[in-house]
Amino acid sequence: MAKDVFHQQVKNALIKDGWEITDDPFTIRISEAIKLQIDLGAENAIAATRNSEKIAVEIKSFIADSEISAFHTALGQYLNYYQALEEQEPDRMIYLAIPVETYQDFFQLPFIQRALKRYQVKLIIYDPKSEEIKQWIS
Repeated sequence: MAKDVFHQQVKNALIKDGWEITDDPFTIRISEAIKLQIDLGAENAIAATRNSEKIAVEIKSFIADSEISAFHTALGQYLNYYQALEEQEPDRMIYLAIPVETYQDFFQLPFIQRALKRYQVKLIIYDPKSEEIKQWIS
């Protein structure tokens, strides 16, 4: 599958932030016939560790025509990955990585804020230009 537009920028930002990239992409087998690459919908994920922390990151660019459609896809993937990690690697946390501009605009809408709170979505806010993590929201 194709990698997200900002895959390399987020990867570089995580490395700058002290993370070691361990899997690119990160694969979880949920049955003999099914494996998740946290890479559905031409997006990608990175697994990383820092000290004893382990994370999986689903990277989203939100550059499609419909931000709400992109959000539906991202939330659905996040929830599936959350469940798979809970079953396979309960010590690894899943994060949704989104661009800072998307967070400042679209993600401030009350409907989006309620969804993030309801489903306890963990976010990494990144700046694709400077390749930096701007904020972690757990």
